[in-house]
Amino acid sequence: MKVNLVTQIFIAFVAAIILGVIFGNSIDVIAPLGDLFLRLIKFIIAPLILATLVVGVSSSGDPKQLGRMGAKTIIYYLLTTALAIIIGLAVAFAFSPGKGLDISAGNTEMAKEAAAQEPPGTIETLLNIVPENPFSALAEANILQIIFFALFIGLAITLVGEKAQPIYRFFDGFAEIMYKITGIIMKFAPIGVLGLVAPVVGEYGLSVLLPLIKVILAVLVACIIHAALVYSSAVKLYGKMSPLTFFKGISPAAIVAFSTASSAGTLPVTIKNAQENLGVSNRISSFVLPLGATINMDGTAIYQGVSVIFIAQFYDLNLSFVQLLTVVLTTVLASIGTAGVPGAGLIMLTMVLTSIGLPLEGIALIAGIDRILDMLRTSVNIVGDASAAVVVAGSEKELRHQN
Repeated sequence: MKVNLVTQIFIAFVAAIILGVIFGNSIDVIAPLGDLFLRLIKFIIAPLILATLVVGVSSSGDPKQLGRMGAKTIIYYLLTTALAIIIGLAVAFAFSPGKGLDISAGNTEMAKEAAAQEPPGTIETLLNIVPENPFSALAEANILQIIFFALFIGLAITLVGEKAQPIYRFFDGFAEIMYKITGIIMKFAPIGVLGLVAPVVGEYGLSVLLPLIKVILAVLVACIIHAALVYSSAVKLYGKMSPLTFFKGISPAAIVAFSTASSAGTLPVTIKNAQENLGVSNRISSFVLPLGATINMDGTAIYQGVSVIFIAQFYDLNLSFVQLLTVVLTTVLASIGTAGVPGAGLIMLTMVLTSIGLPLEGIALIAGIDRILDMLRTSVNIVGDASAAVVVAGSEKELRHQN
């Protein structure tokens, strides 16, 4: 009996956990397998976004339709981020992860580095979307700038008309080539997941995890609640899609996201799953998903909520309703201001802690498990991206296999 790719990836994931527990740090010998898979995924990101988005925009032929789709996407991302931070705060209060805890700061250097980084403001972030050199944007895989470049090429092809059709056919063929390459790379996904997850499990033994197990559980439970309530309702209501179909279809990308802890690195897999498993059109997926990989931070918002309550409780500080409201607003706004910034989760946390007067040294308390939390929040981010693609595609009548 032939085992499908979803099952293969899941088996590799379970095997990685078992091997990590058994062999500990010595399992690092298989880490190059994970690094190779990650490099293969990353090398197709820029050309895949460029080709698919150019084709999607130029085939629509309607700038107003594109603007409507963009507005729907951004509004959805901001709303789900706000809901995510509220759920994160509620679950954190229920778990009380910081009460009665006696641990030393794990990595004060990480706290200092995160606090020292000044994230760009919203205006600067918006200006940085426009590339000074589009080829540099492609070389650096700057997703927002690539999206801007591709949008203008696609619109220009539409405006030029017949003379630009050779360019359209080039990008159309190039997009098909990138889809095929993505499919080939995905055949190695189980090996890549094994090489990525096992070393992480081997490194983070029980001695690190047990003192902060309530923090990990709080983030995990909040992520599950957010996915079960928000995403299930959204795809069912607006995409007319069964939540089971949705989660099954996006599960390979979610596992790869958990393994890599990189939304951008998982993007090719997310696009492939959205189109093939969820029936989202090329036009919708090529626009909504790259944008989500940079500005959608539902998982990160959950992490912010749990971390804020944990740090406040550890220092025996009570937060007022106004402070909690500030956490929600700051997190939603910071999700735009830190778009595309490496280590956005920690930078956002310094902004949130500063906004309500909590000590930045608190970041060091969770430094030891940040990688684990990063894996959890990235998985939610990816599933959230896919749910947005289904919702927008459903509203635009571009969703196949609705059930």
